[in-house]
Amino acid sequence: METIRHMNKIQTPSWQKLLVELYGPHQLAVQTDRYQQLLAGYREHYGEGDALSLFSSPGRTEIGGNHTDHNHGKVLAASIDLDTIAAAFPTEDSVISIVSEGYPDQYRIDLSDLEPKPEESGTLALIRGIAAGFVDKGFKIGGFNAYVSSNVLSASGLSSSASFEMLICTIMNTFYNEGSLDTVMMAKIGQYAENQFWNKPSGLLGQMACAYGGLITIDFENPEQPVIEPVKTQFRNKGYSLVIVSTGGNHADLTEDYAAVPGEMKAVARALDGEVVRDLTVEQIYSNLGTLRQQVGDRAVLRALHFLEENERVEQEVAALQTGRLEDFLQLVTASGNSSWKWLQNVYRESEVKEQGIAIALALTEIYLRRIGTGACRVHGGGFAGVILAILPEEHAEDYTAYIKRALATPVFNIQIREQGAVCLNDMVNG
Repeated sequence: METIRHMNKIQTPSWQKLLVELYGPHQLAVQTDRYQQLLAGYREHYGEGDALSLFSSPGRTEIGGNHTDHNHGKVLAASIDLDTIAAAFPTEDSVISIVSEGYPDQYRIDLSDLEPKPEESGTLALIRGIAAGFVDKGFKIGGFNAYVSSNVLSASGLSSSASFEMLICTIMNTFYNEGSLDTVMMAKIGQYAENQFWNKPSGLLGQMACAYGGLITIDFENPEQPVIEPVKTQFRNKGYSLVIVSTGGNHADLTEDYAAVPGEMKAVARALDGEVVRDLTVEQIYSNLGTLRQQVGDRAVLRALHFLEENERVEQEVAALQTGRLEDFLQLVTASGNSSWKWLQNVYRESEVKEQGIAIALALTEIYLRRIGTGACRVHGGGFAGVILAILPEEHAEDYTAYIKRALATPVFNIQIREQGAVCLNDMVNG
């Protein structure tokens, strides 16, 4: 009856307090039911008798530094209250077994075989890749059973994959490594799994933002050891809401579009004897503009200029937040969005010009924000398809949500920044 005992524990004061910390008081009833359903799902698939551990790994929002991490730049990002959760128990065999709510398949990985399998689904590839990454970095691995549920919108720029990766890393870290892996190491293992086992050219931004927690700035000047600094501010304390708008597209088939962004930026850097755009200055590009346009093309030059401006803008955004200059911060977010649209050019695909969901959502949001006289919006995450971010006063959030839903008939999420990254909830309660 262990599972039923856990279902009852969710309603005890210590667990209820933790759920409020993670999701806010307004979500307490919903999240209580969600975790009880999670435990019921575990019992249905794995039976009774396990002293389960509960885990949570958030999605993330990127506020500044759009497409800068892969050229050793700076970003401003945060973990959010949409997350991937799991009930899990370590096993004595060498098999990882995962059932995900809403999906019929049971994902099973035999840890005696950690070679990449090109034919595998993305989920299996990531699980196998994470296990292989632990071994490659010298950490322990072992089997476990897990039942997983996620409300991080898939293929949307909220880093649903990174959220899942950091969940699996946290389970393995907790069960077999006494929590010895830090945020950067788990992020690198997630990146390794995506790059080597799923053939996705991901950086470290999503993984680090999901794993660390809170609003943070990350400097990737040394990508082997990125510098993370918390930024102490809360939008809700300032009377503003973060709203994520799904535009109806998704990131599922955009690998080439994503790969072209860092590739073109690095082509500019190489043409000026650098490795990445972080090595350059605007003056160097200006002085060599004619040669660069002929050698690497105009879009590559624009993307490099976006990087250099965006990298400085992250510092300005952090300074504005830390000194309470919210209107200045919002203007910087607007400038970031305009740069992504016009210079970086990741709002829609050239090959699909009839499908411009992000551009439509941004246009509608800009009209709305002009009417109320404040706020900001920008493409969110990798771009080309997926979601946008809007920042606006709380008193307008409900009306804006209704306005966008009427126009686009797509999901809208009023999110909060949460302070906790990927965690074992049992440790938080017991600690």
